[in-house]
Amino acid sequence: MQPIKMLVDFVDTRLGVRDLYNKELHGYLLPRKVNAWYTLGAVLLVLFKIQIITGILLLMFYVPDSEKAFASVQAIMNDVPYGWLFRMLHAVGANVIMIALLLHMLSVLFMSSYKGRREFTWLTGFTILNLTMGLCLTGYLLPWSQLSFWATTVATDAAGAIPVIGDYLVEFLRGGATVGNQTLGRFFALHVVGMPLILLGLIGVHLFCVKRRGISAPPFGEDYKASEPLPFFEHEKHKDGIPFFPNYFVKDAAVICFFIAFMLAIIFYAPGLFFPESAFQPADPFLTPPHIKPEWYFLWAYQTLKIFPSEIIGLGVQGAFMTFLALLPFIDRSPERRPGKRPLFITCYVLTILVFVAISVWGHYS
Repeated sequence: MQPIKMLVDFVDTRLGVRDLYNKELHGYLLPRKVNAWYTLGAVLLVLFKIQIITGILLLMFYVPDSEKAFASVQAIMNDVPYGWLFRMLHAVGANVIMIALLLHMLSVLFMSSYKGRREFTWLTGFTILNLTMGLCLTGYLLPWSQLSFWATTVATDAAGAIPVIGDYLVEFLRGGATVGNQTLGRFFALHVVGMPLILLGLIGVHLFCVKRRGISAPPFGEDYKASEPLPFFEHEKHKDGIPFFPNYFVKDAAVICFFIAFMLAIIFYAPGLFFPESAFQPADPFLTPPHIKPEWYFLWAYQTLKIFPSEIIGLGVQGAFMTFLALLPFIDRSPERRPGKRPLFITCYVLTILVFVAISVWGHYS
């Protein structure tokens, strides 16, 4: 232990690490009744890091060319040592990230954690959710399989329903009239450089907002009291709270391990869960496979376009709903956060989840 103490002393005299530990880790207090739902932010940080690492490893062997992309992915899966593991971690990890993001958003909504002057925190988090879906969409095309080619064709076609600019937008997204090598190049650049840089910046701003404003206390228990926000800035402190390290760090680590175990269980025991047969066939622009469907997190949008007689109406409904969600902290101004005291909100919350699940299931089997 003496060499370790000497090393810590050496670093501490130069960087003041003990002061950082006492202030940012052991001295940073969280609400005493903080629950496991609060760990989803840390879970997402770890999952995003796994995506970056596996993405860099895949970049060493992937060829972004329509003539070679599919073959390069097959080579990664079959010839590169542990390439199959990195590819599966990246592909399955994207789906697990979407699960964690949706759970994180639903928990924030249920506990009304967007209140208390946390509009910026909500807006950055909501933008991260949408940007992540964009990353998933751009990454979906890169394997250049039948599934990825035709799913991208259907997805970009939807933009054509927008009046006036629809056709121009489709051509901009594809880089031409049809999905081809130029589309692959654009999506590759967005997936590898453009969107990740924006995402990293947004995550930094989101964490700054969370840290600067303070963690909101869970709205449960008899001792919880709703309070009106002050007319000036005040960091929400919890003087009787628990230290982040080691008390809450252990809970963070446990839930992170659960999500990683969940992801590995899919990879080893259900590898085909997110890979239908068309995902293993090279893209053929002259052969449309039957029953092409988007990923599960896009099924609600896919089916919404089919429900209405016009795609523009479906896009309008989707846009109105997403805009309402984005502006919710500005619309819901009541200081009350306890679910039991907000029956109308909770009823709408449950009904909306049920409708989304029903529409997604409908879209899967339609």
